[in-house]
Amino acid sequence: MISAVLRSAVEAIGATPIVELERLARGSGGRIVAKLEFLNPGLSKKDRIARQIIEDAEADGSLRPGQTVVELTSGNTGTGLAIVCAVKGYPFVAVMSRGNSAERARMMRALGAEVALVDQTAGSRPGVVSGHDLALVEEAAQRIARERGAFRADQFHHTGNFRAHYLHTGPEIWDQTGGAFDAFCDFAGTGGTFAGCAAAFRERGSQAQCFLVEPDCAQHRIQGGGYGMPLPMLERARPDGVLRVSDREAIDAARRLAREEGIFAGFSSGANVAAALRLAAQGKNVVTVINDSGLKYLSTELWDQDLGE
Repeated sequence: MISAVLRSAVEAIGATPIVELERLARGSGGRIVAKLEFLNPGLSKKDRIARQIIEDAEADGSLRPGQTVVELTSGNTGTGLAIVCAVKGYPFVAVMSRGNSAERARMMRALGAEVALVDQTAGSRPGVVSGHDLALVEEAAQRIARERGAFRADQFHHTGNFRAHYLHTGPEIWDQTGGAFDAFCDFAGTGGTFAGCAAAFRERGSQAQCFLVEPDCAQHRIQGGGYGMPLPMLERARPDGVLRVSDREAIDAARRLAREEGIFAGFSSGANVAAALRLAAQGKNVVTVINDSGLKYLSTELWDQDLGE
């Protein structure tokens, strides 16, 4: 039952449900539950950090009324910032590699953002965004921020990224599960979700092991992370291990998630589920995150059922 009318879409961010992936985990000896972050207004978990970064910047005075906001993005943080900035009245410029899916740019533009697309480095393939590609996006974001006197959201460094998950996502998971899980795993984008959730669990006395999920190679198709660059958010995180997932494993798991559980998700969610299945096969009760919606990848090979090896 809906208990109140919210004042805006910003207030609808968070408090996402958690569901058991009973059909996928059947026979594994373990259990998997998944936090459905694609049910946020911008269809991803990045709505949380967009709200936290902007509200923290408003509180400390680093963001002025009406000031332009600029951020590099693979599309999800940019969508979240487009929503938050639209509601709060800040012009927003999203800076994104052309290697990311076209749906993301279209969605941000529909939400009122200006989208600056940055060409990939020579030899890069669409759908495969490398650390070198991201470095070009960073250069462009810095230049645009200087030219416009903008506030840089800086998701790889701003503490609002960590705080969003330490204050909200992690505690929500803890309350929804009663703390009854042996392992947590999440794909490393900026590392904010992993770091914030792990800190929240450990603060509550959890003995659950926390695993980072990463691509198994440098040239991979899992959009939104695995850039092969330092992630400052993880410096405090102390992961218990790293689970490396191939493109094929991520794609197959995402497709199974849709067909068997009715959950339509993206590449990194598939990677999370593939990693969670490994842990469940060890008899563990696992928590993972469904990071974003499959709607953001309709033009990609993720939903091309004729995809070759």
